[in-house]
Amino acid sequence: MVIGGDAAGMSAASQARRLKGPDELEIIAFERSRFTSYSACGIPYWVSGDVGHRDDLIARTPEEHRERAIDLRMRTEVTEIDVAGRRVRALDRESGDTYWTGFDKLVIATGARPVRPELPGIDAPGVHGVQTLGDGQALLDSLDAVDAGRRRRAVVVGAGYIGVEMAEAMLKRGFEVTVLNRGEQPMATLDPDMGRLVHDAMDGLGITTVNGASVTKILTGPDGRVSEVATDERTYPADVVVLGIGVEPEAELAREAGLTVGPHGGLLTDLAMRAVGHDNIWAGGDCVEVLDLVAGRTRHIALGTHANKHGQVIGSNVGGGYGTFPGVVGTAVSKVCDLEIARTGLREKDARAVGLRYVTATIESTQRAGYYPGAKPMTVKMIAEHRTGRLLGVQIVGREGAAKRVDVAAVALTAGMTVEQMTALDLGYAPPFSPVWDPVLVAARKTVAAVRGAGS
Repeated sequence: MVIGGDAAGMSAASQARRLKGPDELEIIAFERSRFTSYSACGIPYWVSGDVGHRDDLIARTPEEHRERAIDLRMRTEVTEIDVAGRRVRALDRESGDTYWTGFDKLVIATGARPVRPELPGIDAPGVHGVQTLGDGQALLDSLDAVDAGRRRRAVVVGAGYIGVEMAEAMLKRGFEVTVLNRGEQPMATLDPDMGRLVHDAMDGLGITTVNGASVTKILTGPDGRVSEVATDERTYPADVVVLGIGVEPEAELAREAGLTVGPHGGLLTDLAMRAVGHDNIWAGGDCVEVLDLVAGRTRHIALGTHANKHGQVIGSNVGGGYGTFPGVVGTAVSKVCDLEIARTGLREKDARAVGLRYVTATIESTQRAGYYPGAKPMTVKMIAEHRTGRLLGVQIVGREGAAKRVDVAAVALTAGMTVEQMTALDLGYAPPFSPVWDPVLVAARKTVAAVRGAGS
């Protein structure tokens, strides 16, 4: 039995079905929405118009899953898990009927929910989150309802990945965009000095970014729709508001059933993705915490890449095979218009939080040979452990060709390499793709010097 019909849940169901046929394994899956197996990460690009149609984001429809002998029950929400009785209570959201169904093996893949602060006016028409395809459609409908013949204004609350991606989407839709960010700089997943580069680039695109801005309430007009967003300092006019504050694990159902959750509110599992203390229950996707291989602690990271890997591991184990998920190094990429943003490993404050002494180095380079047409600037920041020189983290901000360079650092982190070892990496070179010294290697060389200069 699978609770949740998106990346982790249906990857698990599909992998289990590959290993065992319907005569050996019956698979029932519950999904409370109208969609399954879709890319939530693609929603900002659908809203912006870069992706032409909602269905382009759907990897597999309910009918396609059912053709593979998976009993997928849409618009059906699991409201209770009876661990001792090995059964769940399900609610048919169309008819209102409830019923109990038993299981031998249970997969919990309930995902994450957007952070939605309890503020006056937060539920007013025109205020939108963007977690599901239904959310994306509601936002598009709201944008279309704003008269295109006049000045149109959007306020994005939050400046993380979702916030900056939705700021780009609003800009492409012809709206004047203001981003209200509670932090010191946008992109809190970067150190503030790198976040400042993102801020400057957003200003250059015509996006107004206000840092240190705490939203206090949403104001509405005579028609009941959102009209302004208020902070401690002032109000900002808005025809539409997009919440990009982040997400939390959707683990309350499992918590109420007595399953163990971690310090960040996500379910805890072993390497096989089994719920701690339960041999017949697995969990994966955005509802779980994962081991950070660099920090040595669990953390919550809501990414489709992890969810699909979790599903593969779970499906293999449920289907009689074997798989493990060792952990992550925290790699993520994003963009706002032509600015690419990437990070992996620890920020400075992460290193301090786990008691690591470190050095840093920041370099400016280009993504191609400087003399080759189209060469554009790139900034790379590298963090290494004091004395040992072990790589701890990398952040990159630049134009075309910048973001995916972080993959080199992700591999180095996973392998536990030192920055000195990185300087000898045999990376591909040709003027259209890289300077003779790739920016990541230049950063590694400078970090080696910082490690040596730090002494003992």
